[in-house]
Amino acid sequence: MITCTIAGSDSGGGAGIQADLKTFQELRVFGTSVITALTAQNTEGVHGIFPTTPDFVQAQLKAVLQDFDIKAIKTGMLFSAEIIGAIVAQLKETTIPIIVDPVMIAKGGASLLEQQATTALKEKLLPLATVCTPNIPEAEILTGYTIQTEEDINSAAQHLLSLGLECVVIKGGHLSGKHATDTVFIRGEQPFKMKTERVDTKHTHGTGCTFSAAITAEMAKGRSIEAAIIEAKKYVQLAIRHPLNIGHGFGPTNHFAYHEQRGLCNVHVF
Repeated sequence: MITCTIAGSDSGGGAGIQADLKTFQELRVFGTSVITALTAQNTEGVHGIFPTTPDFVQAQLKAVLQDFDIKAIKTGMLFSAEIIGAIVAQLKETTIPIIVDPVMIAKGGASLLEQQATTALKEKLLPLATVCTPNIPEAEILTGYTIQTEEDINSAAQHLLSLGLECVVIKGGHLSGKHATDTVFIRGEQPFKMKTERVDTKHTHGTGCTFSAAITAEMAKGRSIEAAIIEAKKYVQLAIRHPLNIGHGFGPTNHFAYHEQRGLCNVHVF
């Protein structure tokens, strides 16, 4: 099975294109890539961004789609409205599942999406997408809602589904509590939650990229949206629970853990 990631390059290897390709490899799918920006980045922060031109983003994507039988596509850091427009122009007729990780802010706080690009993301890309995986701050930006309660999460998800999405996963890692709980909304089905014990670690760089890439890999294999999301949760939870402890800042997750520690993952689905 072949997948494609459209995202930025993280020179520190913990997020972006690098995290996506590692995830694809571990989950036994072949990964292709379209690079939207180069970043000078490590575990301590983003020290520079050099965006790709929209024309070259489109050229990369066209080349990949012409030659490979792509089964699922994910997007990560898209940076600008112009780049989003170039991607949408290439994907607007596709029937390939698209998983959108609405990357806006790096773990260290740097902005990875220009302000005007948020509108393009909402109005142009999300209507084409199959799954969107915002964390709480991203869901607040996309909807304009303040999210503090379960009712707020439900309202935000319904707002996003109304844009044309088939599924929204609102990740609960930014909320307080002993457990991290994600809520999954699939059009026409009852929402469900995935709960795991919160891990006391700062080594969480690239978790959003990794989770959405894992969903992409599992959907490329033909899994249902629900099954793909649950398996992706297991993958990212193991990657967080068994950190590599490298770098001086927010270290990367451990992509080896899925196969090394697979029997030790406990995701409560309800």
